[in-house]
Amino acid sequence: MQDGGRGNSGARLLADNLAAWRGIVGRPVATPQDLIANMRALYAAVFDTDFAALDPANVKALAMPASEALFDLYLTLRDRLPEWHAQGLMTEGAPRAVRDAMRVLRYTIDIVGEVANDYQRIDENATPFPMFGGPAGWTLMHPGLGEGTSVDFRAGDVLLVRGRLSNSAAIARIGDVDAQFSHVGIVHGEPASGQWLVEALIEDGSVITPLEEVLNHGLGRAMLFRHRDPVLARNAASYAADRVRGAQGTPWGWTPYDFSMEMEGEDRFFCSKLVRYGYVGASDGALAHLPTFPTRLSMKNRDFFDRLGVTAVDTFAPADFEVEPVFDVVAEWRDYRVTSALRMQDLVMSKLFDWMEDHGYRFKEGLGISIMALLGRMTSIAPDAVKQALSVALGLPRIPSNMKVRTITTIGMLHKTAQPILQRLIALEENRIKTSGRPLHPREVQEELERIRLNSGGRIGYLVADG
Repeated sequence: MQDGGRGNSGARLLADNLAAWRGIVGRPVATPQDLIANMRALYAAVFDTDFAALDPANVKALAMPASEALFDLYLTLRDRLPEWHAQGLMTEGAPRAVRDAMRVLRYTIDIVGEVANDYQRIDENATPFPMFGGPAGWTLMHPGLGEGTSVDFRAGDVLLVRGRLSNSAAIARIGDVDAQFSHVGIVHGEPASGQWLVEALIEDGSVITPLEEVLNHGLGRAMLFRHRDPVLARNAASYAADRVRGAQGTPWGWTPYDFSMEMEGEDRFFCSKLVRYGYVGASDGALAHLPTFPTRLSMKNRDFFDRLGVTAVDTFAPADFEVEPVFDVVAEWRDYRVTSALRMQDLVMSKLFDWMEDHGYRFKEGLGISIMALLGRMTSIAPDAVKQALSVALGLPRIPSNMKVRTITTIGMLHKTAQPILQRLIALEENRIKTSGRPLHPREVQEELERIRLNSGGRIGYLVADG
């Protein structure tokens, strides 16, 4: 990455590049191939421009305008989705190319914000900021849908978030598109009468959680989406909430989590499927096409999916909402103290999946992790301290009653494989920041991950190469 020339200031670099990138987004598009070519050109142009390579003081001075300008470019791109979709251009590889471009813009905003915040990392003992709270610049608003940084939640709004555990990174990266979000829910109720999030959680199944509790959960990034029909949106939230409440009167008393990731069926839900249920039901089936651009679970090496109980090939991943044409972006928020770690988690998880697919790596249980998973399965009768210790060790908030031992084992192996690699990368970046004042470029992270594989002797944590 280049800093745009020795004599160029950060402001000039930003202005020059934004003008060029806007030009790419505004290029005429007649075919899906045109759109794919434009999005690939945008991805390459943004990826090869490193604002963090500038003097840190320069980056701090331009951080706020840079973040706002980059987010505005993201919105310009995203707001063209309905037009491209209506013209029949969002076919073949176009949705993936668009999402790749969105992802690189988000990472660029992250890195600029990290430099401006002096690469602060969250203190595990500190009280986290609520989503859409914190310092100025952490929340970016769509200028046509909100003012300043004050986010108003309305019934039917879709809240897309990213957790900070390894299993969240796995959910974000499990499909054919490298996403940055791991969970979604639908807002129910109005501010005056109380608001909740209707959601399906791995550990609890389908639940209705006070919105304030969700916002204070200590997550790393979030986006708020709004359907253009407020009446339909309100009805969708009520439809989903009524389904969750209705299950409380059954002999089981709850609706379990759907590990299959299949979109059909109403006896159990995963997070996106529950939101889809609300919108499809409230629209009398008019929105049965959701998701418009489904995630494909196309790995030929299905060992990991089989272990989790995933049977779907096409599914509704949380981040698919980012390219839903009938929803608008209201706001995006990130905690700049954790975005670097989230980015590295993303890169680690993508590499783990690549190694499974391209090099035949598979998880191989050891006796210790198997015993731990079996104990985890039995935590319903264990003391709270034991439950907490096992959950932390296995990388899960809590272990649900309908999670099979094999699934618990796999999530535990994934966590224990990814976490040491993540800590190694964080230490490497912290050393780089101390010596040069600059973070690791994603390309450097990818190169380090490949070095780890090449020097691993065919075993990386619990991942073992075939043969």
